[in-house]
Amino acid sequence: MDAALALQVGEAVAEKVLRYRRDESGWRTCRQGDGVSVSWRPSVEFPGNLYRGEGIVDGTPRSVWDCVKPLAGSLREKWDENVTSFEVIQSFTDTLCITRTATPSAAMRLISPRDFVDLVLVRKYEDGTISSNASNVEHALCPPKPGYVRGFNHPCGCFCEPVPGEPNKTKVVTFFQTDLSGYLPQSVVDAFFPRSMAGLYANLQKAVRSPR
Repeated sequence: MDAALALQVGEAVAEKVLRYRRDESGWRTCRQGDGVSVSWRPSVEFPGNLYRGEGIVDGTPRSVWDCVKPLAGSLREKWDENVTSFEVIQSFTDTLCITRTATPSAAMRLISPRDFVDLVLVRKYEDGTISSNASNVEHALCPPKPGYVRGFNHPCGCFCEPVPGEPNKTKVVTFFQTDLSGYLPQSVVDAFFPRSMAGLYANLQKAVRSPR
């Protein structure tokens, strides 16, 4: 994939994720507590669900972004228990790249290790919001690897938004719509995502507070 096509695809994904952020219709809450809310609605991208997480993290948008950014130098594998490794496969610019993320087994090993290859585009907005936007791609340098089931992220993303009047707080809004592949019972998938998303916020808060 050349840089021009990558940018075109990345911008289309970012526009789709921005629409998810702005569209309040059809969401059903499936988990709530500790200041975090997780909701879902049926995906139009694949036969599964689109999940949305919302929560306030104590930390400036920049410090929170430094922990979640899916770019070179990412800290994600250091604090996110659902990420065992992260690497940039191809970098086009400092805000556009192709990445591989590996995840551990989960749900008492009912979900075996997965890996995901995504095109990632970072956007910055006038109000200070920073977003990451990603969707699955194929890449010659990253064929399926032994020991991992290749999963597929449909348009997903994370928004780090300033909180008006609270410069040391950040609203973090996440969107996941992931095809884990393999032969998994739907009940396992439906239970996994809300729990893991709630855990992401708790671990992110710890990471932002800890010295790096």
